[in-house]
Amino acid sequence: MKVFIIRSLLSIIVAAAAGTTAFPATEGQNQETSKQLIVRPSVPPALYKLGPGDEITVTQENAEELNGKSSRVDDLGFVDLPLVGRLKVAGLTLEEAEGVLKQELSKLLLKPNPVISIKDYRSQPVSVFGEVNTPGVIQLQGRKTLVEVISMAGGIKTDAGSEVTVTRRLTYGAVPVKDAVTDGSGQFSTARIDLAGLMRGTSPQSNIDIEPQDVVSVPKAELIYVTGQVKKPGGFALSSNGSITVLQALALAEGTAPQAATKNARIIRSSNGDGPRQEIPVNVAAILSNKESDVDLKPKDILFIPDSLAKKVGVRFAEAAIQAATGVAIWRAW
Repeated sequence: MKVFIIRSLLSIIVAAAAGTTAFPATEGQNQETSKQLIVRPSVPPALYKLGPGDEITVTQENAEELNGKSSRVDDLGFVDLPLVGRLKVAGLTLEEAEGVLKQELSKLLLKPNPVISIKDYRSQPVSVFGEVNTPGVIQLQGRKTLVEVISMAGGIKTDAGSEVTVTRRLTYGAVPVKDAVTDGSGQFSTARIDLAGLMRGTSPQSNIDIEPQDVVSVPKAELIYVTGQVKKPGGFALSSNGSITVLQALALAEGTAPQAATKNARIIRSSNGDGPRQEIPVNVAAILSNKESDVDLKPKDILFIPDSLAKKVGVRFAEAAIQAATGVAIWRAW
């Protein structure tokens, strides 16, 4: 410790002789001294709190042993730095950590002015998986919203569902949305958020802040298929309420083609088990003329509109519809 004090005193003497900021500068020295002011590198917002795994770098003039040195926060929340030894910084903002370091350095240096920057982020992981383009673990670097995190994961895929699930440790509080639930263990809060409304801009309040260790899950959408004599055949994602009617499906498919046999349409429905597919006749022409009620479609239903030239129905309709629905484009209404 005596060696450190002697070195510090020598540094102060040299600094004074060179006109540095170890001592308050005179009026004539202000211009020269201003060139030596420490400018903080790009850092996250002030509320970012250090944690295990983060690596910090310290800038401190007139302290060769410490200036530019890096240290990673260990599992107990400490960093090991020259001159001062182990300091606990976990849970502190950069400004707070600088204050702790400054207090320790004041025992050795005259008017220390340490600046701490983050070299590597590791303490605030968020898992994003499901129907996103680059699923994986993202490190938060300051405040991030749900939309920002999904964007960092490459954005959603075409066949993503209309809701996203956020699971949060209750140490960070419950997910701040309506109908958030606590799991049986009492450790996690889970909420389903209307991703479709968020993307449309109709529910901006759903763009919640994401906390460290959150799990963001984007499920695959439930789809219905419209194929045959329609203008835009394809798969269509169900809305957040999980329902759609025949007429709504036809509207998404931009209507029927001129040669469509709308009286002979079929709904091809998969069985819940290993049984055969169910074929349900539906008279679209009668529904359009309000002579029959509209029909609800279920997830994975195939609405097949045949050609008016076709004379045979039944199994061939089903086979054609299933074949046509394979590999079709996926569309969504939001």
